[in-house]
Amino acid sequence: MNQAILALNAGSSSLKFGVYDIGRAGEPRPAARGSLEMDSSPHIKAEAEKGKPLVDRALPNGSLEDVLEALLTWIETEFGERRLTACGHRIVHGGSLFFDPVVLTPEQTDAIDALSPLAPLHQPHSINPIRAIAKMRPRLRQIGCFDTAFHRTIRPPASCFALPRAYEGKGIRRYGFHGLSYESIASRLQAEGKSDRRTIVAHLGNGASLCAMRNGASVDTTMGFSTLDGLVMGTRCGALDPGVLLYLLQQEGMAPHELQHLLYEKSGLLGISEMSADMRELEASADPKAREAFELFVFRATREIAALANTLGGLDCLVFTAGIGEHSGAVRKAICGRLGWLGVAIDDDANLRHGPTISTPASTVEIRVMPTDEESVIARHVLKAISEI
Repeated sequence: MNQAILALNAGSSSLKFGVYDIGRAGEPRPAARGSLEMDSSPHIKAEAEKGKPLVDRALPNGSLEDVLEALLTWIETEFGERRLTACGHRIVHGGSLFFDPVVLTPEQTDAIDALSPLAPLHQPHSINPIRAIAKMRPRLRQIGCFDTAFHRTIRPPASCFALPRAYEGKGIRRYGFHGLSYESIASRLQAEGKSDRRTIVAHLGNGASLCAMRNGASVDTTMGFSTLDGLVMGTRCGALDPGVLLYLLQQEGMAPHELQHLLYEKSGLLGISEMSADMRELEASADPKAREAFELFVFRATREIAALANTLGGLDCLVFTAGIGEHSGAVRKAICGRLGWLGVAIDDDANLRHGPTISTPASTVEIRVMPTDEESVIARHVLKAISEI
């Protein structure tokens, strides 16, 4: 019976997952990828690495416990002869406590849960599956992998806020996020022998950020203390003048929970367009407000790319990844069109084919489109962690 690892990447209404066999060579081998939906039409869907459908089944109940039980039962009883030996979880925030992957004991889980004020909309979605699986499969080892960990290499001044120093001691500093995604891209560049270049990775999706890398390590990023910072996102505002927050609190009388809802769930592309947080819908729309949302997204992305190029002292490689980055040729073309002064030149035909390389021979910056693979990064971390137990 093959031993296998389950990698879970939890969101607000769905969970992406990967199943990995533990091979003799010490590398997890991908066996299946899929998703669990917990909305009005709960279901489990998975396919093999080469796209062969494995399961696509409606579920009678969309509660977290029920969809997780459906997944575990499918792996244990239907998906070949496999025995789960560990489950890895993407956890958005590790604070100043967690950098390396950790075995999720009840005490460690409580400590991670205590960081929820730092990521109020994300951390609970990471914690809830951990506790549910601990209850359903108490003997199954669980490992936490942190999005903030990749950015531990960021140093002052890039890591600092211009606040009194005492606040940094309380954990108010720039952390950075999407670390598992950036680690996925960095490992692939390293395998190609290209990690020594000055590289900016654009993780553009419903959540969006940029990361400046040198020698495969993060040196600067657009998200800071929270996942609200930096770029315009699907429903999040990105960087915002703090005076706006004071005005909303003091003059508009907005309560803290109302402000949180506004910044996380009513702003970004949705707020500007007044129609959708989905870039595909905005690109297809003739509404001027949809175009304004598109243009603001591009403007902010290019402005931040320029800032990170300054951190790096130049730019050799620009990588697009995540949902918008991998699939929107219009966004990539618009961003690259504003970066000609940096030596960026895009090949329109290659861009329409979505890469993998979309720069022209004349471009001084290599432009790549690379799928991110957070689940594989989780699986590698889990395998290493359980081998050291």
